[in-house]
Amino acid sequence: MSRIHLSLDPALRTALDDLADAQSRTPEEVALDAVRVHLRQEGARVRAVAEGLARHHADLLRRLGE
Repeated sequence: MSRIHLSLDPALRTALDDLADAQSRTPEEVALDAVRVHLRQEGARVRAVAEGLARHHADLLRRLGE
């Protein structure tokens, strides 16, 4: 597994620690879940935009492919 270093301001670190404590998890587990959720949501949003653009420009894309 690859590692990443995040600099958090004190308030954000406290909030992360508090949430982790409330969930009986480590701050790293909470942060990793947050990253996974964000990537899943943003990936879905980007795919939806790309699909919309592809539909909107389908004729042009078809002609470019000929």
